[in-house]
Amino acid sequence: MKLDYLGRINTDGDNVVRLYEFDKAQAEMFRDIVQQVIVTNQTDLELSSIEFIEARNCTLTLRIAEEDLGIATLDNHNFFCELTIEGYIKMVALLAPFCRKETRGYQYLYDIDNPTDFLFSPSATWE
Repeated sequence: MKLDYLGRINTDGDNVVRLYEFDKAQAEMFRDIVQQVIVTNQTDLELSSIEFIEARNCTLTLRIAEEDLGIATLDNHNFFCELTIEGYIKMVALLAPFCRKETRGYQYLYDIDNPTDFLFSPSATWE
């Protein structure tokens, strides 16, 4: 599984932080880690600390917040995803289809009006 940042992916200037190039087993492990660390233990999760995630050009820390804000950065390298516990519970549910079978589909992991989306895509695409 790889993690990277793509800036200005369209004419609106939107950005994407994406997790990609993974299989069903890695999707299951990622879902279980988010469930355990964020939802159950309610602690931050730095994705590059996960053994099977290769951070290519950025870092991403999942943090619990009082409101769903999505992904933000000050330097286009260190990113923070701030969601409520409920937001992370929804994220875990959105990961479920990738854990049931191999797929080439994709999923945005939150629906927030934010210039940076969080994409989960085994094939690295969103079209």
